[in-house]
Amino acid sequence: MSKYRVVSPINATRIYDIEISSLDNKSINLSQFKSKYLLFVNVASKCGFTPQYKDLQKLQDNYEDKLQLIGVPCNQFGHQEPENADTISNFCKKNYGVSFLLTEKIDVKGKQQHPLYAWLTQKKLNGHSNSSVKWNFQKYLVDPQGGLIKYYFSTTNPLSSKITK
Repeated sequence: MSKYRVVSPINATRIYDIEISSLDNKSINLSQFKSKYLLFVNVASKCGFTPQYKDLQKLQDNYEDKLQLIGVPCNQFGHQEPENADTISNFCKKNYGVSFLLTEKIDVKGKQQHPLYAWLTQKKLNGHSNSSVKWNFQKYLVDPQGGLIKYYFSTTNPLSSKITK
């Protein structure tokens, strides 16, 4: 049984019904971002893709009126995010100037997969496509109405026209 829960039934098709906490343990109500695109990125501090934090912050800064970037720390790939919440937050701010929203550290796959990533990766929930998270810094783009647009592998730069268009 997962330690996470969805407000409505698990077969909900609304991303806005999913609960998640911020890195500083405050509840995040995803419905507050209904008028914006959402870009979810599973992040890690000790990964070869970690320098993407810089471009993720640029993306957030450049499109802050239309986009909410949400970094999701995860330690499932090479144990590249072993730190606690305070250390993660300090690392991101000090090294990359990160001011975009960071969630609690979660599992993005497997038996303890958080409902957010169940929604992002399962067509029966998101109505768009099935996928699996392959590595850190995989990106999922959601439209302002809460529909999954597409996912992008770690090698896709956050400032790529694939994402910004």
